[in-house]
Amino acid sequence: MIMTIDMQIEDVNVRSTELLITPAALKDELPLSPTARKTVITGRQTIRNILDGKDHRLFLVVGPCSIHDLKAAKEYAQRLKVLAEQVQDTLYLVMRVYFEKPRTTVGWKGLINDPDMNDSFDIQKGLHIGRKLLLDLNEMGLPCATEALDPNSPQYMHDLIAWSAIGARTTESQTHREMSSGLSSPVGFKNGTDGGLKVAINALLSVQNPHSFLGINSQGQVAIINTNGNPYGHVVLRGGDGKPNYDSVSVTLAEKELTKAKITHNLMIDCSHANSNKDPALQPLVMDNVSNQILEGNKSIVALMIESHLKFGRQDIPADLSQLTYGQSVTDGCISWETTEEAILKMHAKLKDVLPNRRAV
Repeated sequence: MIMTIDMQIEDVNVRSTELLITPAALKDELPLSPTARKTVITGRQTIRNILDGKDHRLFLVVGPCSIHDLKAAKEYAQRLKVLAEQVQDTLYLVMRVYFEKPRTTVGWKGLINDPDMNDSFDIQKGLHIGRKLLLDLNEMGLPCATEALDPNSPQYMHDLIAWSAIGARTTESQTHREMSSGLSSPVGFKNGTDGGLKVAINALLSVQNPHSFLGINSQGQVAIINTNGNPYGHVVLRGGDGKPNYDSVSVTLAEKELTKAKITHNLMIDCSHANSNKDPALQPLVMDNVSNQILEGNKSIVALMIESHLKFGRQDIPADLSQLTYGQSVTDGCISWETTEEAILKMHAKLKDVLPNRRAV
């Protein structure tokens, strides 16, 4: 019996490839305006000053779990801008503008990967509308935050980002640590999905050092990227393994681990995920607990993250997209705008007279 041997040795499982617009070309089409540039520079410097203990305020990354509807995102941003001005003496609000979603198995991967939400994966379109939204928000004077998931995405978008997150699934990734060492913004590393701090602390030790690695340049060419290291990495406590870690005992233990590693005590509390037991309605309780910790003398908590949208909860993506509920998340559940506003105003009232006299550790 004669056996047939498949002689193909490359791209055996690749269905097709297509050329993507280069970062430089996308920026030429959608250039950074002077107003947007000022918002980004101010946002980054404000967050750096908070992390350095030069600014007494907390910064809050607030917004939808993921962006899927540009109209709803802009309406949310307009409301957030008004609220930001009301609380700016105490709380610095940054809009959460997440375009890429890590999936445990499969699912919608976000606006950049699948902007039409129909598995067509028109990434070219996703990059354009994502960058245009970031431009619009920054031109409103609203600083933006995102998760740096795909290591190539920052070349297309990062000039419009004031703060970046590295998620729990990627904090342990060498690729993401190297990439973060070259990011121009401060970056928060979430603790692992098991709730442990080791991977986040190792990430901080890594990211503050120079690295050399493969990446792409502005012309879309594969290049060796040499970085200086990023001095503005910090830990994001998001709970894990079904347990929260925002309580005072967990925060004290985190401070001890940071001391042991000789890392500045800068902690962000993620009010969602395991810290809210995946119940968005519990996020305001986390915010209130954090406020009380600060009232009782905590000096290490400098930031919070809140998953919030126009409407409460979440929804599955229907086959008929016209059936989507406007202003409601299609990924993790969020608190409503009304609850968001109430919780942030409550935090402002509690802390406005305390934070000016607070000193970062």
